[in-house]
Amino acid sequence: MSILQKLVLASGSPRRIELLQQAGIEPDRVLPAGVDETPLRAEHPRSLAKRLSKEKAEKALASLQTEEDYAPSFVLAADTVVAVGRRILPKAETFDDVANCLGLLSGRSHRVYSGICLITPAGKLRQRLVETRVRFKRLPRAEIDTYVASGEWRGKAGGYAVQGLAGAFVVKLVGSYTNVVGLPLYETVALLTGEGFKVHANSQSVGP
Repeated sequence: MSILQKLVLASGSPRRIELLQQAGIEPDRVLPAGVDETPLRAEHPRSLAKRLSKEKAEKALASLQTEEDYAPSFVLAADTVVAVGRRILPKAETFDDVANCLGLLSGRSHRVYSGICLITPAGKLRQRLVETRVRFKRLPRAEIDTYVASGEWRGKAGGYAVQGLAGAFVVKLVGSYTNVVGLPLYETVALLTGEGFKVHANSQSVGP
């Protein structure tokens, strides 16, 4: 007798949902877990990504356990951080945010870190950290202004969405592209399958 596996995604990010679906995984539930994302004093970008993904997973799990119909599930959370050196860039919310981010990234290399955290039905906590190096071309002020006007940067770490117009800014990318989008697929699927989650059993059939 097979046991029905459930996956809870502790994120409301449409990008992360789409990426999971791309890998044939349909979350049974989307449960955004808002946490304070302010970096600690002198916190390294990679440490921030790991800490926040863990806090999101634990918060979602705690929320589930208060529900009467709660059944043990796989809880998956992720957090993406963009940094130039040790300087952590914000998730852009204002015109000034994105203009400042793009001005800093223009003609330079930066790193994108994603922390992934999985809590299994048995309560086991597993984490991964993925790093991608990205280099932008030099961005003229007019190009920055055009991108700011597009609005696709809102809520994006580092002030850009690589899967959108900002894809044309990328001169070089070393590592996982899906990590820069918001969820490194290879590492996420490997983490799930390594803990016994049957990816294909939970996938949706795709027509010819």
